Amino acid sequence: MDLSRRKFLQGTATGAAGTALAGGVLIGGARADANAATQGTEVAEAASYPFHGEHQSGILTPGPSGKQAATCVAAFDVTAENKTALAELFQTITTRARFLAAGGTPPNLGVSQPPSDSDVLGPVVPSDGLTVAMSAGSTLFDDRFGLADRKPLKLKPLVAFPNDSPDPAWLHGDLVLQFSANHQDTVHHAIRDVLKHTRDGMQLRWKIEGYNSPPRPSGSGRNLLGFKDGTANPTGTLASSLIWVDDPKEPVWAIGGSYLVVRLIRMLVEFWDRVSINEQEGMFGRRRDTGAPLDGTNEFDTPDYKADPDGNVIPLDSHIRLANPRTAQTANQRLIRRSYNYDLGVDLNGNLQAGHIFIAYQQDLERQFETVQKRLVNEPLVDYVQPFGGGYFFTLPGVRSQSDWYGRTLLS
Repeated sequence: MDLSRRKFLQGTATGAAGTALAGGVLIGGARADANAATQGTEVAEAASYPFHGEHQSGILTPGPSGKQAATCVAAFDVTAENKTALAELFQTITTRARFLAAGGTPPNLGVSQPPSDSDVLGPVVPSDGLTVAMSAGSTLFDDRFGLADRKPLKLKPLVAFPNDSPDPAWLHGDLVLQFSANHQDTVHHAIRDVLKHTRDGMQLRWKIEGYNSPPRPSGSGRNLLGFKDGTANPTGTLASSLIWVDDPKEPVWAIGGSYLVVRLIRMLVEFWDRVSINEQEGMFGRRRDTGAPLDGTNEFDTPDYKADPDGNVIPLDSHIRLANPRTAQTANQRLIRRSYNYDLGVDLNGNLQAGHIFIAYQQDLERQFETVQKRLVNEPLVDYVQPFGGGYFFTLPGVRSQSDWYGRTLLS
């Protein structure tokens, strides 16, 4: 590492998310690309997604990228006093999420009352492709609510790996809600609505907003290092086989849920911009312009590692080769990612606070995410990325009907 790199990293090592924060909540939040849904021929906005079903919407959504243009991940500390109050909180979140996902006209409470809606989206709330995915952290299963014997088998606090720089203000949470939609104002409206109705049951711990880059010029969107992101994401029945919990050893209520990993990763973009294109592509194992593997021509070409056993074309320590070795033994270690870019502004040293909201779903944290992450320890990219927050969570099974609610079988 040269002197300039060392100074840069030292300047960002403390307070990776920057100090312009209040308890981990953004003062100046990220913004979505206002044109994200209209640029590129492969992006299509869905008017709405079904709220009811075996699984929650917002985990596997149809479309080329499998995700909406804008998102907000918000973690909460539960302040409900007992299990009954917790159930009431879950029912309230369900009621609000159901209305927001469907859209409609908020009730008129009269001129003597505060308005029932912020009117951020106008007098009629559009669905705008909104999904609300609700997940629980391991701390929800402590002794407050008598849920210890119902904790999902693999759920635990986030593991810090070598090269991570964890910041307590951005870690964990009893609950996490991910709001995703076609436009950022819809996401803002949704979290604001839920906060208004749940003040007596939970308190915001941290939140971060992100945006999905449109295809430029085609294919997958790009991360803030300029490379296409999510090219090798499993789809269809393969995706379903990798994320929905079906282990009979798990609590019965958890069947049909999914383990969620959120990692907030700062990207040291100024320093990255000084690296040669050959070195950048070698670290990823892909061409930056097309997204093709270094031994291929097109983005979705399958790299042929067997033909390159010594890594002369695609380096052995490249990101794509370590993350997905494409062997029979590692096939069930793959996971589904719904990641977004973020921008938090500028830190106290005058450096950009931008990066990646890594969001991944899987059946087994240890078999999938942790196994893959261990292979990535000390990969060349670690000099340019700085994980600082997030957590492990369990995404609850879906709300099946109008009479059902988030976590009903957990709390019954």
